[in-house]
Amino acid sequence: MAHIDSGDSSGRKKNIELNLVPFIDLMSVLITFLLITAVWTQVSMIQIGSSLYGKKSDTQPNPTPPPNADVVLKVDVKEGGYVLTVGRQVISLPMVNEQFDDAGLVAQLQRVKQLYPEKVDAVVSVADAIPYEQLIKAMDNCLSAGFSAISVATGGPQ
Repeated sequence: MAHIDSGDSSGRKKNIELNLVPFIDLMSVLITFLLITAVWTQVSMIQIGSSLYGKKSDTQPNPTPPPNADVVLKVDVKEGGYVLTVGRQVISLPMVNEQFDDAGLVAQLQRVKQLYPEKVDAVVSVADAIPYEQLIKAMDNCLSAGFSAISVATGGPQ
């Protein structure tokens, strides 16, 4: 234990014992909590194909562009529904019964996947008024159709 010596008016020193047990208990609980929390944040991450934290060295060759890289696949989530852009073709998927047409979007994405089987990238943009959950649904729809490299565009749909 830690001792603190302090003198009193008579010149004698008092021996005061500092109790460290509650502090050690608190620190062990905090460390355990932080370790458990760190594990859960890793479990909840979505792998979307590209690594934001990946390091590139000078010895790595430049990757070759994927096939059909010039064909842009973009999913716009707007107040009126989905707008799917494949190259220069624009497909509008209006809302059905005031709900986003997720089944229609997946069907159109699967049709695009049949036309371009090597294509794995997609861009999702969301209007500011749309809830965050709808962005996640659009990303899930892209993943279920086979597009694993998903990018989120900022600034909203055009």
